[in-house]
Amino acid sequence: MSYETVLVEKRGHIGIIVFNRPEQLNTFNTALARDLNNALDELEKDEEIRVVVVKGKGKAFSAGIDVNELEGKTPLEYYRWIGLMEKMGLTIAKMSKPVIASVQDLAIANGIGLVAAADLAVAAEGARFGATAVNVGLFCMGPAVSLSRHLGKKKTLELVLTGDLIDAAEAERIGLVNKVVPKDKLEEETMQLAEKIAAKSPLAVQLGKRSYYEMSDLPYEKALEATNNHFALLCTTEDAHEGVDAFLNKRTPRWKMR
Repeated sequence: MSYETVLVEKRGHIGIIVFNRPEQLNTFNTALARDLNNALDELEKDEEIRVVVVKGKGKAFSAGIDVNELEGKTPLEYYRWIGLMEKMGLTIAKMSKPVIASVQDLAIANGIGLVAAADLAVAAEGARFGATAVNVGLFCMGPAVSLSRHLGKKKTLELVLTGDLIDAAEAERIGLVNKVVPKDKLEEETMQLAEKIAAKSPLAVQLGKRSYYEMSDLPYEKALEATNNHFALLCTTEDAHEGVDAFLNKRTPRWKMR
C-alpha cells in the first residue's frame, strides 16, 4: 500500500510507521490521520509482524492537529474530521499487536493523545509533552479520553486545563511513558523493547492484549470471569504447551501461532 504522509518499514517481525511531515512537525492533517490508521491496519493484518513502532521523522514526534485545516467546515464536517483525527486510539485498542510510541522532542495535543493511546512508550531525554489546545482557544477533548485512563482525573485535568508542557522525566513519573533514554539511544532502546516482545509467543501476546482491553472497563467480578475464560482458551493452544515444555527442558521455544 502506498502512503502520502507516512513511511512503513518492516524489520523482521517489527513494523515501523514513521510520520513523514517533518517541516510541519508531523502535525495531523486529514492525509496523515488516514494514512496512520491504514498503516496500522496493514501491519495488523501482516502475519509476519508481531509488534508495531510509531515514530516521527525530523525534530518532533507530533505537534498535534494541523490548524490550517480548521476553518470552513459545517458542523457535520467538523464531526467527521475530528472523528478521523481521533480514530487512531480506537484502531490501536482493537489491534491484537502491541503498539510502541517512540518519542523525540515534542508530543503535544494529538501527539500526546497518541502517546497515551499507544500500548507502550519510550521517550528521549529532552522530549516534552502537553495537552496544549487550550492555549489556542480549543481543548484536548479527544486526548483526554486516553490520558484519563492512564493518569486519572486530576493529572489529566491539570494537563488539559493549563496546557502546560511536562518533560520526559515527569512523563515517566506519572506513567505516560514507560522509559526515558538518551536521545542518541532512542531508536536502539525502542527496538530492543520491540524485539523483546516479538520474541514471545505471538499468540499469547495477541490474545493477552485483546484480553486486557476487553476486561479493562468491566466491573471486577466480570473482569475476572472474562480473563479466566481467555486464559482457559490460551491453555488449549499448541504455543502454550510448547512454551511450558521449552521452559521445563531449558530450550528455546519454537512458536507455531496455533
